[in-house]
Amino acid sequence: MPLVVLCGLPGSGKSRRAEELRAALGPEKGEERQAFVVAEEDLAGDGGGGGRSALRAGVERLLGQRDVVIVDAGSELKSFRYELYCLSKHAGTPHCLVLCPGGAARPDRPPLEPPDSRNRWDWPLFTAPLDPDQPLPLPEIRAALFERRPPPPNQSTRSQPLQAPGFLHQLDRLTQDVLAALMAAQRNGVQPGQFIPVAVDGLGAGGGSEKPSGLVLNRPVSLAELSRLRRQFLSYAKMHPGEGEENLPQLGNMFLDYLSRNLQ
Repeated sequence: MPLVVLCGLPGSGKSRRAEELRAALGPEKGEERQAFVVAEEDLAGDGGGGGRSALRAGVERLLGQRDVVIVDAGSELKSFRYELYCLSKHAGTPHCLVLCPGGAARPDRPPLEPPDSRNRWDWPLFTAPLDPDQPLPLPEIRAALFERRPPPPNQSTRSQPLQAPGFLHQLDRLTQDVLAALMAAQRNGVQPGQFIPVAVDGLGAGGGSEKPSGLVLNRPVSLAELSRLRRQFLSYAKMHPGEGEENLPQLGNMFLDYLSRNLQ
């Protein structure tokens, strides 16, 4: 379930809006979710970096797939709003920002860096009515939180699907066979510019395609150079796993294309 970040100057009514959101986003009939408010003023710290660290830790502790977490804080700095966005992204849950206008700057607080809906960490952005008696745009907020897919996690933090050891072994053997075929063709006197047919499915030539598989070498290449390119391709293939053994012909042709592009 999602994360709601309140943003505004001191005295802008953020705590009132946080309670309004908690009442509106709490569990409905038959649901088990809860709505929690993480309030900056309730956490230890002086309102500076230490306070924001405690706030971030409190949000991270509660954030998950079921409950709603509402951050009652100034969130004046866009860097801090970005950190909260990253927490929601890592948890695989949507988030939104509610700006509370009004209030007044204080010397003990950082200046407000206004949210910009063009930034992914400030979107979707809702503005609370200046009149505290006017309700928040709750239907729109609900739609943004409960009807929107969460952003995908970063590639660097995404768990990679596991591949069967047999498939990796066959891919390793296939790329070795491609290198062996290229080295044998050069030993047998193939000339630069000639097409070298190469099997790419580990079973037979052509990979099940009417068009023969292979490549054209424009210059002599060494085994060391081919082996370096093979290692690079295997690293790429492991980071972008396929569906299984049926993709060997496709990966074989991709390997030939990779060699062709890098052996100009």
